[in-house]
Amino acid sequence: MAAITMKNIVKKYGDGFPAVNDVSIDVQDGEFMILVGPSGCGKSTLLRMIVGLEDITDGDMVIGERKVNDLAPRDRNLAMVFQNYALYPHLSVYENIAFPLRLAGASDSEVDEKVRAASKTLELDEHLERKPGNLSGGQRQRVAMGRAIVRDADAFLFDEPLSNLDAKLRGQMRTEIARLQKRLGITTVYVTHDQTEAMTLGDRVAVLKRGVLQQLASPRELYTNPGNLFVAGFIGSPPMNFLPATVRGTSVELPFGSVKIPQEKAAMVPEGKLLIAGIRPEHFEDASVVDEGKRGHGSTFTTRVDVVEWLGNEAYAYIPFEADDAVKEQLTQLERDLDGEAMRNQLVVSLDGASRIAEGDEAEIWVDARQMHLFDPETGDNLTVDLERAGRLPAKEDPQAQARAEDVAADAAAH
Repeated sequence: MAAITMKNIVKKYGDGFPAVNDVSIDVQDGEFMILVGPSGCGKSTLLRMIVGLEDITDGDMVIGERKVNDLAPRDRNLAMVFQNYALYPHLSVYENIAFPLRLAGASDSEVDEKVRAASKTLELDEHLERKPGNLSGGQRQRVAMGRAIVRDADAFLFDEPLSNLDAKLRGQMRTEIARLQKRLGITTVYVTHDQTEAMTLGDRVAVLKRGVLQQLASPRELYTNPGNLFVAGFIGSPPMNFLPATVRGTSVELPFGSVKIPQEKAAMVPEGKLLIAGIRPEHFEDASVVDEGKRGHGSTFTTRVDVVEWLGNEAYAYIPFEADDAVKEQLTQLERDLDGEAMRNQLVVSLDGASRIAEGDEAEIWVDARQMHLFDPETGDNLTVDLERAGRLPAKEDPQAQARAEDVAADAAAH
């Protein structure tokens, strides 16, 4: 096993486009690191630079104690699991798993011992004589993982390994991968565009946008303390609500009325300036089902509900609102950054399954404003972020370097 350190990694192609721009990430020995972001954010390019399938334009890639920038993939002792399984259709499951061992000249007894140990770990014993074409997608992915396990590699690299599976199987395989990684204790870097995978699998998550690292933190830190609008909008499902807001004293004026926030949070933002308030759907509730003890920690407002989706154990209410042009512009840009995921001018409210709020009702909604984030509509920065509980924020570590990287990425995207 080995730690992986990326120091100011840059990848530019022939036209000068920076697919990865000044990214620094430290993957600790035995850690499960997730690289996440929308399509085109540079996560797969970064993974391919770790394994040696892409040249590094600038910066240092260090695995263990070795700088590996100029080493061929075969000399880096890394095992990669691809999205498309990359199995040999004419070989049995046994021989597919054994392939890297045969290539390395291992003895028959060593091959058999390692293949059967991997097969037992992955519950493939009954399929060892079958061909990949006769297996399900989940079984094929387990075979690909088995081939990685037998190599005694320093690290596992996964490139969107579950994206070809259906939703139910993805859930099962997520659990298997997490259990396997914990059992083996091997350093793992896992690329995905699925934020659910990122939140459930990783020890830490690196969020990328247009080749620039936005935040590196634990899943809980990302969820509760996003560093900017992009991270806040990307992490969480349903996504965070974004509303125009103005702070006066400890009151925040929203499209539906005023709510109270703690004094320490109010002191972090400029008074009277147009801001963007971010509140997750679960921090709202039907006021009629909130118990008295909880009710005192929030505020209420009355509004007309447009649509209600009832899911049994919970429901979602949708409430449209009007936004200022500055807020609309930032949300439109956020929509583009999130790969087209619509950021509508509507409030999504999570309701208890016992709520009787129906479509068209004038409803009293409770909100826990302590959980509110306030963003600058010009920069997208979270003005109320708790830096001690936000992991690494490159924009706070070196604002000038981050601004340069963001400007280069924006210019490249525009052209």
